[in-house]
Amino acid sequence: MAVVEPSVEWREVVQAGERERHEAQAARFVELQARKSERYGTGRALHRKQVAALRATLSVPADLPEYARQGLFAVPDKYDAWVRLSNGGFNRAPDSVPDIRGFAVKVLGLSGQAALGGEALSQDFALINHDRFSSATSEDFAKVVDLGSGTRGQVLRAVLRDLGMLKQLRHAVAALKQPFSGFATQDFFSAAPIAFGPYAVRVKLAATDDRANPNAADDWAVDVYDRLIDRALDYDFQVQFFTDEQRTPIEDASVRWDSPYLTVGRLTIPRQKPDEDLAAEVESATFDPWNALVQHRPLGEVMRARKVAYFASQRHRDANG
Repeated sequence: MAVVEPSVEWREVVQAGERERHEAQAARFVELQARKSERYGTGRALHRKQVAALRATLSVPADLPEYARQGLFAVPDKYDAWVRLSNGGFNRAPDSVPDIRGFAVKVLGLSGQAALGGEALSQDFALINHDRFSSATSEDFAKVVDLGSGTRGQVLRAVLRDLGMLKQLRHAVAALKQPFSGFATQDFFSAAPIAFGPYAVRVKLAATDDRANPNAADDWAVDVYDRLIDRALDYDFQVQFFTDEQRTPIEDASVRWDSPYLTVGRLTIPRQKPDEDLAAEVESATFDPWNALVQHRPLGEVMRARKVAYFASQRHRDANG
């Protein structure tokens, strides 16, 4: 399907009391983070288990259509980047346990106006192995996380108090049960929109390696590094443009967007071995969608909630930028 010049008629809708709700959610996440840090050591609230830390490059081609030349992708160039692969849960569970998987990218060597003010020296993309969230709003997501950290009795009591939570739990469980072939062969998504100059997009990282490894789940890192012995791993960096509120809503993160993808770059993870110093540096760093150029600021209620939650989590673990 051909990509035509996209619409600029998107808008955000901020609800009354949203900031207060987001601050309350962040406090709940920090409380969970503190409990888990007592057990596992200092770490993130979610995506606690780092699978691998990798060096990468992001290449921007010269033949993009005019409307796609925005922000980071305005001119042909090649940027150094860090990649953090992670399991999405708040526990340090074995790799074989079903989970959301995270693929975070920090593009380095930038200089431009930041989404939160000041100068942006890097651009983060926080991606997961699902093209939408299982919850439409941050409050629904926070409730699911609360239940996931509780006992069976607590879960039952919560569902009896709010029968709508049963639907949320079913969606979350279904997401966890989706097959995952490995970080080298799976596609990853922003699942929520960001700005792309005057446009709005969701991001996709499309794997080009289709060599299946039936034992990958035994150890995700081993699968990645074994592949990197012989060759680099390449991913097409793609964006999916907003068209209209019905097919590509800004505020509802649970809707799968119905619009084609356009490749705007290539992420390459070159051949490399595990690097303990890099792993420590990446683990202490932030990977935050709000660490962004103003041309790529996050959009929608879930992203606005993440601004508050990520900042609170970063302060709690004394993270570096």
